[in-house]
Amino acid sequence: MIDVAGFVKGRPGPPVTVDGFSGSGKTTFAAELGRALGAPVLSMEELYAGWDGLAAAVPLAVEWIAAPLAAGRAARWRPWDWTRDVRAEEWRTRQPAPFVVLEGCGAGAAALRPYTGTSIWLECPPEVRDRRLRAREDWPGYAPFRERWSAQERALLSPAGADLVVPGTG
Repeated sequence: MIDVAGFVKGRPGPPVTVDGFSGSGKTTFAAELGRALGAPVLSMEELYAGWDGLAAAVPLAVEWIAAPLAAGRAARWRPWDWTRDVRAEEWRTRQPAPFVVLEGCGAGAAALRPYTGTSIWLECPPEVRDRRLRAREDWPGYAPFRERWSAQERALLSPAGADLVVPGTG
């Protein structure tokens, strides 16, 4: 098995992106990678404008997070308030660091790659992803939107261009 943290440390800095389809293990993998790198982890989930907001989150990730971090500036973003279904008024800030992990669907999109030190794609079989999704605590809230979200994933997400493809496990 490849030493992912060692691979990342040998490449340019922030952000490091972790992408893959829902249920592929991005959040868990990114948390472990963040610990190994001593890096903060940011989530694309804060940028999606609701269940139809996957594609629109990518330019926000470029403008608010990836481009500033790549230039050595602080990332600033207004998170989506999923409860009220609106963009929050307050801004969040993350100072630049040697490594910052950005995880979530769309984190590895082509528009982000010019600002990315390392792009990682998690490849996981559909049946494993389905099992994981159904076991999650938030499944009841996600289930009614699953097909809408999956259609957006199929239209936008791809391992093409990733620096590293990591096979998922069951």
